[in-house]
Amino acid sequence: MALETEGKPLGATLIRDGVSNAFADPDKGFYLLAETDGTVAGSLFVTKEWSDWRDGWFWWIQSVFVPTQFRRRGVYRALHQEVRARAKAKGGVIGIRLYVERENDRAQETYRTVGMSATPYLLFEEEFDR
Repeated sequence: MALETEGKPLGATLIRDGVSNAFADPDKGFYLLAETDGTVAGSLFVTKEWSDWRDGWFWWIQSVFVPTQFRRRGVYRALHQEVRARAKAKGGVIGIRLYVERENDRAQETYRTVGMSATPYLLFEEEFDR
């Protein structure tokens, strides 16, 4: 997934450990899957971030993946609507965020069609050696 969308190769052990740890600790977040005829048609992972100056939670959508054969068929829309419904039902959630590669115009258009908009923020990070 990271290789296709971001050009980042990740080792199978690292991915397996990360996913296993997420399942083992619900505080890390939760996965949603979309299925079509018993086949996984898409998935995403949701984490949360506390905003002190807004006094509420933002839910972050991460690790979005919809296989090529299921794209442009409403799979992401269904997943997004489920995230939105759960966030509103939970209470205290003030918004949904995600990050997207600047060059991924197709994904950006998808996110706009479900009601999201680009923000003025840039994302910075510092990765540490493992």
